[in-house]
Amino acid sequence: MSYEPPTPPANLPTEIVNMLNESEPEQLRDVATYAEALAEHKEREARLEESADQEEVEERPDDLPDDVPARATITIKEINDNRYYYWQWREGDQIKSKYKSPVNPDE
Repeated sequence: MSYEPPTPPANLPTEIVNMLNESEPEQLRDVATYAEALAEHKEREARLEESADQEEVEERPDDLPDDVPARATITIKEINDNRYYYWQWREGDQIKSKYKSPVNPDE
């Protein structure tokens, strides 16, 4: 009675198949445990990233320009007796600003 080795998945690279075929049973079990844990870790990271992306999109104001981060706040600057709205946020040690619009005097 002879036993046939298992057929590797078609999408598994040849170099990985060859390395596994040359491994001892204990190493193969360690690889299987590690591969399963790594797959779960990567899937969890992908879910967290996707969820963070969705939260950022949902919390982003409609009038926020693409090059302004969602954490930006609106400030008012007075220049030559005129008042203007600016988006403002911090990048490291610097405070960045981007023009939004003039302040409506009726507000």
